[in-house]
Amino acid sequence: MIVLIQSIDRVGLVAGISAIMAKERLNIVSLREFVDKTDNRFYIRIEAEKDTDILALETAIRQVLPPEAYVSINPRPEKKIVVMVTKEYHCLADILVRNQFNTLGASIQCVIGNHQVLQNICERFAIPFHYISHEQDSKAVFEEKMEKVIEGYNPDYIVLAKFMRVLSPAFVAKYPERIINIHHSFLPAFAGGHPYKQAFERGVKLIGATSHFVTNELDEGPIIAQQVIPVNHSFTTADMIRAGKEIEVSVLAKALSLVFSDRVFVYRNKTVVFE
Repeated sequence: MIVLIQSIDRVGLVAGISAIMAKERLNIVSLREFVDKTDNRFYIRIEAEKDTDILALETAIRQVLPPEAYVSINPRPEKKIVVMVTKEYHCLADILVRNQFNTLGASIQCVIGNHQVLQNICERFAIPFHYISHEQDSKAVFEEKMEKVIEGYNPDYIVLAKFMRVLSPAFVAKYPERIINIHHSFLPAFAGGHPYKQAFERGVKLIGATSHFVTNELDEGPIIAQQVIPVNHSFTTADMIRAGKEIEVSVLAKALSLVFSDRVFVYRNKTVVFE
């Protein structure tokens, strides 16, 4: 069982929460806490050995917390996800393999693609693939079709595995802090359709990737994980693209692992991550 709490900070919070856990005879096997002094915010993640009456425990914990505190008690560790893709396979393939061998920390309910390029690989892993074209419909109609499919699976999270369409504010608002994206870290310096070509021409020495929650600000949502790797003058554009794909896979896998294991708190446009 995992207990997540976020609130205004004050003296005695850890002691009060721990006393309630002890009273309920819940053995704490892991406890991580952090106080953001700038915003006076308190964050804590607790792992306990056995389950209990969730509603009763939450009620008891709230009695020792400031008003309007966020409390989440999660007795179900495995999440359900819907993956959205376009044409690039590298992130999807990694997710499919991890799902196949039960190392993803979640179960893939389906894959939605606005092209049919990746349908075959999904079928090989026996994962439902829904092709929804964006070409004939308006954005509103296109997103309505996606929402209908998504709601049929009731996922905890939506993963954009190189889904190359900008989502509307209305769509994003329906899944707050539940849409996870991956992109190269050249933005905004190298925005557009050919960032690696621009990076090659500029002679960059570092390339990287960023995974974040999706908000209405394009590619500027709360960051979950980032990583960079060195490159040099010998790298061609093709070498940079290949290296970029590898780091995108790595960063997205790291971000998903953190989110699925309830290690990420969001406050405003920042995150607290207990790795």
